[in-house]
Amino acid sequence: MAEPGVAFFLVAGLAALLVGLSKGGLSMAGSLGTPLLALVISPVKAAALLLPIFVVSDWFGLYAYRSEFDKRNLMILIPAGIAGIGIGWLSAAVVSDRMVGLLIGIVGIAFCLNAWRLRNHPPVPKPADIPRGLFWGAVAGFTSFVSHSGGPPYQVYVLPQRLSRTVFAGTTTITFAAINLVKLLPYWQLGQLDLANLKISVLLMPIAVAGTFAGVWLVRVIPERTYFLLVHVALFVLSIKLVVAAV
Repeated sequence: MAEPGVAFFLVAGLAALLVGLSKGGLSMAGSLGTPLLALVISPVKAAALLLPIFVVSDWFGLYAYRSEFDKRNLMILIPAGIAGIGIGWLSAAVVSDRMVGLLIGIVGIAFCLNAWRLRNHPPVPKPADIPRGLFWGAVAGFTSFVSHSGGPPYQVYVLPQRLSRTVFAGTTTITFAAINLVKLLPYWQLGQLDLANLKISVLLMPIAVAGTFAGVWLVRVIPERTYFLLVHVALFVLSIKLVVAAV
């Protein structure tokens, strides 16, 4: 990567802030970080640069939500997510990022349209279950490995459960903290964690940490209905972006 300039650091700083906000509970914000940073560097380098920032921010999010999470979801989603990472690692040389983005974008758009169709007639909350959880957890782990975009498949599974906003935020934070930590090994083995990227990641970490605490505060003050509306809108926008980028 060429010597980074002012424009790069402005974009990278915003991406780091989005990562921090996601770890504070505004979950979809983090999924926007890699596409944003990919505007100024390659998508592969963008994902590699942001991974250490995700990992460090995760620890602050874990502390904030240490007592607010759904244990059954974690027991299903974390092993499934790790399996998805393994699939992504083994298929890194042959899987097209474009096709992954297209499929995830289509699923996210369909989910949001259906949720808005039923907004005045909310369905009975679905409990956490193993078959769907294993499938969507693995997809979330795979897409998180490819481009840190595990949010849409994760939410397709969790949002219908209609958890409270803090339990939803805590479950999301803990699930992806585990997934991001495991991703360090395959990223290192594939040569994506080079010293130049790591130095820039360290410079951006304070912005992400500040964003984490800002996200925790926002989750606790935003009304629950507004919070989930924002989650759906962010999911819809991100899904459209994934589809547009793939076609």
